Amino acid sequence: MKVTWLGHAAFEVELDGVNILVDPFLSGNPKAAKSPDEVEPDLVLVTHGHGDHLGDAIDICKRTGATLVAIYEIAVYAQSQGVENVEEMNIGGTIEVEGLEVVQVPALHSSEIVEDGEIVAGGTPTGYVVMGSDGSFYHAGDTGVFKDMEIIGELYEPEVAMLPIGSRFTMGPKEAALAVELIEPEVVIPMHYGTFPPIEVDPEDFVKEVEKRGVDVEVVVLEPGETWEG
Repeated sequence: MKVTWLGHAAFEVELDGVNILVDPFLSGNPKAAKSPDEVEPDLVLVTHGHGDHLGDAIDICKRTGATLVAIYEIAVYAQSQGVENVEEMNIGGTIEVEGLEVVQVPALHSSEIVEDGEIVAGGTPTGYVVMGSDGSFYHAGDTGVFKDMEIIGELYEPEVAMLPIGSRFTMGPKEAALAVELIEPEVVIPMHYGTFPPIEVDPEDFVKEVEKRGVDVEVVVLEPGETWEG
């Protein structure tokens, strides 16, 4: 499995030969490691409807023919915008797509889509656990810490967890360290920080908070465009 951070909450993950793109906020992202024209995904996973997560997903799927995976309301919206290949689902459900198991799990946040100054229903926020023969990962989306992360860890045992640490709109370093303790992944990659001034956080604060808890986990701090492989 290869995990590349594209900045903010956007990741490219190569798993079982499938190229997965999560929350592709690339246009308008000052830290984006790639432009929308430089990605060629097979799957695009969207955690919720906010512009810094839905991002360029619709245009990328229309250009590449990639399958968009999202909660029902976002999937319907994407179809209305011309996306042909859509897998709608909802929290607690599992689908098989491109030979991978994709589980949609809860997140504590909001999810509305803003279109021309109007609010469009975006369902509820989500995270994903994706499992293949070569590994598994949990992308938490935008969320605060919640006790049921322990259930996610128990049921799916994700090897890699991508967790937000930027505070203000999500959990911060202290809360994210507790999330690591609840999930018990082998590797954790912090995300959703440093993109804009309101979420300027030193990732070393997260590293220290994890160390305080004595969790046996590898904390991998990436720069946008860097890759972890395992």
